[in-house]
Amino acid sequence: MSHNHSHGGHGHDHGSSNYNRAFVVSVSLNTGFVIIEAVYGILANSLALVADAGHNLSDVLGLLLAWGASILARRRPTPRRTYGLRRSSILAALLNAVFLLVVSGGIGWEAIQRFRSPAPVAGGTMIIVAFIGIAINAGSALMFLSGRKGDLNIRGAFLHLVADAAVSAGVVLAGIAIITTGWLWFDPAVSLIVTVVIVAGTWQLLQESLNLITDAVPAGIEPLAVRTYLAELPGVSGVHDLHIWAMSTTETALSVHLVIPAGYPGDAFLARVVQELHDNFSIEHPTIQVETGDSSYPCSFVEERQV
Repeated sequence: MSHNHSHGGHGHDHGSSNYNRAFVVSVSLNTGFVIIEAVYGILANSLALVADAGHNLSDVLGLLLAWGASILARRRPTPRRTYGLRRSSILAALLNAVFLLVVSGGIGWEAIQRFRSPAPVAGGTMIIVAFIGIAINAGSALMFLSGRKGDLNIRGAFLHLVADAAVSAGVVLAGIAIITTGWLWFDPAVSLIVTVVIVAGTWQLLQESLNLITDAVPAGIEPLAVRTYLAELPGVSGVHDLHIWAMSTTETALSVHLVIPAGYPGDAFLARVVQELHDNFSIEHPTIQVETGDSSYPCSFVEERQV
């Protein structure tokens, strides 16, 4: 049996290297706003403002985490870490989702407590400070807009900022309602509504990051379509030991055994397969083993679901 291996790769801008400026601006603006919002939230006795400040603080931590992961993902491989630190971007996306859910739970709990003992709130201060928050977070989110679909790590940063803008919008509505009606329960009520919205928006991020960190096939790639493509290649009589997994939030790897009775098909054949896997399925790092199917030397990984 002939065992030949082909490793394919393409030049990329790994992770979030184009977003360094966006991270610097977003972290700086949000850090300053957290301090302002916390101070005025305490002065205005507004749970919504204090909760939003807490959420913005988690946003800063999340942005720092995503930024750090984007830098680590570009570190070169070493003899010990043969893929480098690319998977750190997946871990950052998972931690970002967890941060959002934990902070949302804290906001919800505080809102429930405030329902039991409503307190006077300075609605005007709430509105002014929250409007500033909307401007800062919406502007920061726009800087990550283009990368949110192709990079789960960038999506985590984007969702943090969008969630903050939504919280700030809720604070504005609560302030207006309190001024016009005098009903203090609007403050915790809006906090609860915004919490539900944040959890709903974060759930998919949590699911996708969990899938990637457990080596599930990345969303957007259909395993059956990849297997069919490989099985229909000229000269291929069998496909087995097919694995597709995420190397990072932007790169996908594949390994597979192709049974080609005629023997090694040549470098041109493998180069074409590598290019087509990239173009058709966004698979960046395929490793292909060629076998002839000699019954005297059967492959021990022919059976499906055997790793």
